[in-house]
Amino acid sequence: MDDRRFVLSLGCRDRTGIVARISTFLFEAGGSITEAAYHADAGAGWFFTRQVVLASSITCSLAELRTRFATVAAEFGPEVDWRLSDSWEPKRVVLLVSKEAHCLHDLLGRITDGELAATVSAVIGNHPDLAPVAAAHGVDFAHIPFPPDPAERGPAFAQVQELVDSHDPHAIVLARFMQVLPPALCEHWAGRALNIHHSFLPSFVGARPYHQAFARGVKLIGATCHYVTAELDAGPIVEQDVIRVSHADDVADMVRKGRDIERLVLSRGVRWHLEDRVLVHGSKTVVFS
Repeated sequence: MDDRRFVLSLGCRDRTGIVARISTFLFEAGGSITEAAYHADAGAGWFFTRQVVLASSITCSLAELRTRFATVAAEFGPEVDWRLSDSWEPKRVVLLVSKEAHCLHDLLGRITDGELAATVSAVIGNHPDLAPVAAAHGVDFAHIPFPPDPAERGPAFAQVQELVDSHDPHAIVLARFMQVLPPALCEHWAGRALNIHHSFLPSFVGARPYHQAFARGVKLIGATCHYVTAELDAGPIVEQDVIRVSHADDVADMVRKGRDIERLVLSRGVRWHLEDRVLVHGSKTVVFS
């Protein structure tokens, strides 16, 4: 039981007394706090916190703790956004892929090694190429072909949605899926769909960012893990990183170097999402990493 934690994440309009009220509540519940993080966004007038307590120290069930805290949260106003999770709750992930294998290899390897505490419920590809990778890790693979014409992809996206939703995942990870989700699907999966974009956003939005970067002669290329929204490559950013390139690098060199950054950035973003370390407010995130 000593490794089981209850995680409280909260965002609300800033005011005095929030920390004291939450601390008092956890104290009265017997909670032994192991982590506590805070951030006040002065410009937005918003407050964020993440509190972690030993589950064994709480004197009631998690369900009862949630019920009790709902009364406390209501004191912080109607816009309060909070969740209370159990670190022992199995986290389910569905991976969406195309033909690029590096992110899929990396995530499946980390999960197999126990580095990411999650279960991959399924891998779904719009091409069959990565089925052997999923099979090597004992994960079901579904091939849902997409027609070349974007206007005719509605039925394929409907199939993807039905299959993903059947697993009720905590995260839907676009691991170089290379398809633009319809706005309705972005809304349906809001706060759960994570994408890896192979540039340091907001630079080089859209397709072929390495080619764009090469044409511009940049000295740094990067990758961005962000939540998926209807606006292309503009969702709240979870994690970013960069690597240096030079005039001697061609597009193939940039792609090769960029893949390393993509792997790291995506795995960090997925980890922080699954550990309830990411709080979203508007177009921005607070990440208690």
